[in-house]
Amino acid sequence: MEIAHMNKTIERDERKKILVIGSSNTDMVVTTGRLPAAGETLLGKSFFMNGGGKGANQAVAAARLGASVSMICKVGNDVFGQKAIDLLKTDGIDTRYVLKDAELPSGVALITVDEKGENHIIVAPGANAGLLPKDLTDVSQVIEASDIILMQLEIPLETVAYVADLAFRMGKRIILNPAPALSMPGGLLRRISLITPNESEASLISGVKITDMDSACAAAVEIAAVGVSDVIITRGGEGALILSKGRFEEIPAPVVEAVDTTAAGDVFNGALAVALAEGNSLLDAARFGVEAAALSVTRRGAQSSAPYRWELSI
Repeated sequence: MEIAHMNKTIERDERKKILVIGSSNTDMVVTTGRLPAAGETLLGKSFFMNGGGKGANQAVAAARLGASVSMICKVGNDVFGQKAIDLLKTDGIDTRYVLKDAELPSGVALITVDEKGENHIIVAPGANAGLLPKDLTDVSQVIEASDIILMQLEIPLETVAYVADLAFRMGKRIILNPAPALSMPGGLLRRISLITPNESEASLISGVKITDMDSACAAAVEIAAVGVSDVIITRGGEGALILSKGRFEEIPAPVVEAVDTTAAGDVFNGALAVALAEGNSLLDAARFGVEAAALSVTRRGAQSSAPYRWELSI
């Protein structure tokens, strides 16, 4: 089987390999005219369920954009967990490393989306919180076989640090999407090749409140000073800011009519990983990620919004 890749066609067994370690959730989404205030009850417009979780979202995005993707996550031994595995398989993702927790339920996210596409999200992590280093004693082979390791922070920080240490010793390129925002030890950050916070996450990590481009640049400098090789701060509809080798690059986002921004950051990270694995420059990879994310916000849902390679111009 062949897959179209940018300006060429690549056989399936030649695709670059991306390993995603992270969360898998079931998203329960209610659309409404506006987001509620504290203590307020609103009547919603519609309800739907969709595959979610930052890890699974990024895995699906990478797979749809042409990578060979393996996923390490933990789900509950329940209907939501089995459905999550089935959805990953539908996109051709290797699920051999997906674990089932005998006690904890699968993770769920309660999401409210307003008519402007903005959202409120509350996550009950469930089995995601049970993905611990002791579960990953046999993952060295899949790490070694992967071109890029992609992680987030919806699983325990100790697990992220454990995988980062393993992958760093193997000389692997590690991308960390530090979401949701957490304070992280410098030892972990120094093992990361590329970190991709949004503005609020970058503010927490750096201690610099981001209000404009100048403060975003200052935050990126503080993050890089810890020892991360490259920093990309995603800025929603404003695009992305790159700091690499002491140089800043700003990437504007296409103007689109957003209907749901739920998984835009995840699509950006999945696309970024694919483009980097294929040997593209950081600048071109970020452009690819921004275009993919912009397309995703024109659709509802998390995994369901991730675009396919043929839909992108790059």
